[in-house]
This record gives sequence, structure tokens and C-alpha cells, in this order.
Amino acid sequence: MKLADTYKGLEAPNGEEYNVEAKADGPKPFRCYFDIGLTRTTTGNRIFGVLKGAVDGGLSIPHSVRRFAGYDEESKSLDAEVHRKYIFGGHVSDYMEMLMDEDADLYKRQFASYIKNKIEASSLEDMYKKAHAAIRKDPAHKSTAKPEPAKHKRYARRALTLSQRKDRVRQKKESFLKKLAASEDQ
Repeated sequence: MKLADTYKGLEAPNGEEYNVEAKADGPKPFRCYFDIGLTRTTTGNRIFGVLKGAVDGGLSIPHSVRRFAGYDEESKSLDAEVHRKYIFGGHVSDYMEMLMDEDADLYKRQFASYIKNKIEASSLEDMYKKAHAAIRKDPAHKSTAKPEPAKHKRYARRALTLSQRKDRVRQKKESFLKKLAASEDQ
């Protein structure tokens, strides 16, 4: 649609409410409708992170901030700092620090891939900032090479073709006739 240059979205996510505004001259922003299917719409669900990312990326999606992390029901407002903390993995960082202090074995088990990749609780926000910058730099999807699926052993016989079935019948007839001729000779 070639709207990426016209509607850039937010350059740096900040947790505040953002909606793409149509420009007076030129085409309107790309309008999408977010269908979550059977996903539960609980406050802070990851699906709303996807919604926020799409809107911040420049898509026009009608939505409400009511289910975003950091929304307060009583004051009917979104706390941008809390939401920003969730966008940049602050809640995961807090959990990592809490587990390191309380149960080192559980920490090593749950965050084994983080430890393997040398990702610490203090470096999560920087990692997400780099990821956002890399997506902004080159947003094209790059498919990864998927491993070839394992071959499963087949237990049932393969179906024979018509010519194979006719040949099998011919062989059985010949075998039967040979046995019949051999028994008559005796």
C-alpha cells in the first residue's frame, strides 16, 4: 500500500495512548480490525501487547486502552509508566531478580535460555530497545529455515496400483494352477 513513509507511527514506544491520525492530504492510514479469536481478554494479556505494537507501528486499529497493563478501573485512566514497564519487560526483570534472591535453582531452570544467551535482569530494557530499533530499521519479515519434519514409520501397507493388483492375481492363479497340476501328477 506504500503507506509506511506517510504513517510511521511512534518512533519510540512510551506506554502512552496513541492513535494514528489521518492526514488531510493523501491517503488515509491502513485500517485493521483486531480479531483475537478465542483468546481470553484479561487485562495485560499478551494479545494486547500485539495490539499496542501494531498501533505504535502505524496501523489504524480501533481500540480502547481499558485492557492494557497499567489501566486503573477506578480513575479510568492508563498509567503510562506502568504500561511502559510492561512493554520493555520490567515485570520479567522484577521476577528474575526476585527468583535470584529466593530460589536460585528455580531461576536457573526457568531462565535457562536467558542465562545461556547472557541476558540479565538489568539488560532486558536495553534488549527490547535494540529489538524495536532493529524492527524500525528493517521491518520486512525474514523467514527462518525450518528443520525438515521427521519421517514417521508407516505400519500399514501401501495401496497397490491397478496394474500391481492385476499382476498379483495373475501370479496367484499361476501358483494355484501349478499346485493343482503337481497334485494331479502324483
